[in-house]
Amino acid sequence: MSPNAFRLTRPGRQETSVIFASPHSGRDYSADFLAASQLDTLQLRSSEDAYVDRLIARAPLFGAPLICALTPRAYIDLNRACDELDPAVIEGVDRRAQNPRISSGLGVIPRVVAGGRAIYSGKITHAEAKTRLARHWHPYHDALQGLMEQTHARFGEAILIDVHSMPHEAIDAHARRSQSRPEVVLGDRFGAAAGGEVVDRIEAAFASAGFRTARNSPFAGAYIAQHYGRPLTRRHVVQVEIDRALYLDEARVEPGTNFASFSVRMNRVIAEIAGIGRQALPVAAE
Repeated sequence: MSPNAFRLTRPGRQETSVIFASPHSGRDYSADFLAASQLDTLQLRSSEDAYVDRLIARAPLFGAPLICALTPRAYIDLNRACDELDPAVIEGVDRRAQNPRISSGLGVIPRVVAGGRAIYSGKITHAEAKTRLARHWHPYHDALQGLMEQTHARFGEAILIDVHSMPHEAIDAHARRSQSRPEVVLGDRFGAAAGGEVVDRIEAAFASAGFRTARNSPFAGAYIAQHYGRPLTRRHVVQVEIDRALYLDEARVEPGTNFASFSVRMNRVIAEIAGIGRQALPVAAE
């Protein structure tokens, strides 16, 4: 296991079936990656869910485990399947095995960052791609799978809150199409990744803190929701997308002037969501 792939913080005692995760807020940019890219650090960071890890950092204080990627999304995307390999950026990959995410440059080894800017001037080797998967993708998902199964075994359910941020321009585009301007979008893959009652209670937690919410549009959930969400077996995943403009200086990729007050607001939401999983009694106590 790579010690640099992620950070896992467990509470002193896990008191809830809720798990919090941030797979896209990693910002450990290695010198080798920066040298290989034709973009500067600020451009590469446009792909980050910047500082989401800090927004949810207090989750363990409410009895919930927290797993956060340290690896940058521009280097490897942990919210993609490990076989979503892009032949346009990785040598020796079969061009037949493509989907819309790969075609747009957003496979597990991304080809582009925000705005469609190419990360590399050429391709990386297939061996390099396999090394990234072995050192970063597999350790993160092994740990996440373990958290899900341990939590389910103890509480009889597991609820993963997979937290992301969305560019404000994505909300502007959504508003032009739908006349709706949500601040938080909850993705449950239209019910395939989480039970309706669970999503209702998560939405109520955000609404009670004054957030405008929407479901599944413009983001319904990607690989993590699809892979881990099994509501019929009480394994629920809800992807949470937060408008970056609420807490971030997007141009500089730095916390905004209101970051501290926004964090306090988020802590109330985290506490309420963690409370959802306290109603599930530990199996050993039944």
